[in-house]
Amino acid sequence: MRRAGLGEGGPPPGHHGYSASGYSAFEEENDRLTESLRSKVTAIKSLSIEIGHEVKHQNKMLAEMDSEFDSTTGFLSKTMGRLKVLSRGSQARLLAYMALFTLFVFFVIYWLIKWR
Repeated sequence: MRRAGLGEGGPPPGHHGYSASGYSAFEEENDRLTESLRSKVTAIKSLSIEIGHEVKHQNKMLAEMDSEFDSTTGFLSKTMGRLKVLSRGSQARLLAYMALFTLFVFFVIYWLIKWR
């Protein structure tokens, strides 16, 4: 039984409905598409591996930054606590120095006026 327009000869054994030349053309096209797909899969695989390495590197950097920020936060909070202690204690001392300086200036002005 011959089919019109499918080429010469009968179908290969086990492949009903395709002629030898038609089957060969389809097989070549499938091989070409398979090879193209294989190269794309290989490229995607290598790209995903590179992305995985980059993600690991970025996570490591983020962890280091996090620990540095934690230590900096602790350092800054200790410094702010010390500044608060200093500012509370030095305000009273500063007011005492200002009062003594003001009394000294008044005495100097008093003596200057009195000696004129």
